[in-house]
Amino acid sequence: MSLSAPPLSPLSLSAGPLSVTPAGRAELWATLLSLGLLLAWDASALDLAAVRAWGDAAGFALREHWLTSGVLHQGGRALAWLMAGLLLLNVVRPVLPRQTRRERVWWLVMTLLCVLLIPLLKRASTTSCPWDLAEFGGLAQYVSHWRPGVLDGGGGHCFPSGHASAAFVFFSGYFALRRAYPRAAIAWLCAVLLAGAVFGWGQMVRGAHYPSHTLWTAWICWAVALAGSRLLKQP
Repeated sequence: MSLSAPPLSPLSLSAGPLSVTPAGRAELWATLLSLGLLLAWDASALDLAAVRAWGDAAGFALREHWLTSGVLHQGGRALAWLMAGLLLLNVVRPVLPRQTRRERVWWLVMTLLCVLLIPLLKRASTTSCPWDLAEFGGLAQYVSHWRPGVLDGGGGHCFPSGHASAAFVFFSGYFALRRAYPRAAIAWLCAVLLAGAVFGWGQMVRGAHYPSHTLWTAWICWAVALAGSRLLKQP
């Protein structure tokens, strides 16, 4: 009588806990491709060109505009906290009945993780905001965020974009919804991307952030949610 285990077939290996589905491979490749494009944007030096379209030596005309400062900035922040409250409610009293408790709790925890992570990165950053630059009426000189520790003469703590995270922290909803509500998951993902782009545009025209600040916030929040999505798989 043999006690040796039967050989594992390729099919059984692919079904293990470390397997990656075709959708997962597509998401991984999209993440890597977007990282390459983001690095290419950083290398292009287009950040300054983008903000120069909205500011001059007198500063940024839309810095205190009711739309950019009131609706998009203050209103966007309030909307984000409202959504966070709904996620908490969804854990305590399910709003979406086809979601498992694991999915509801994961959604809230991963969102809060990104809420904490982006400010921590900003706190460690020496990069100042566009409105701090001398050419826009401030005192700082432009220094790439790829030169940590090099002071630019401004206030720093401006990279990545905190306000854009008011939308992008909710990337987790795509992964939390896609099993039980696949169509809603796609709609959620599109809504998060649109809201983040609008918030990022609002901060750029105010002189609060470069485009790369918003793009990096989006990539970091997506990468965190994608990595954490492995925890959604049932043991």
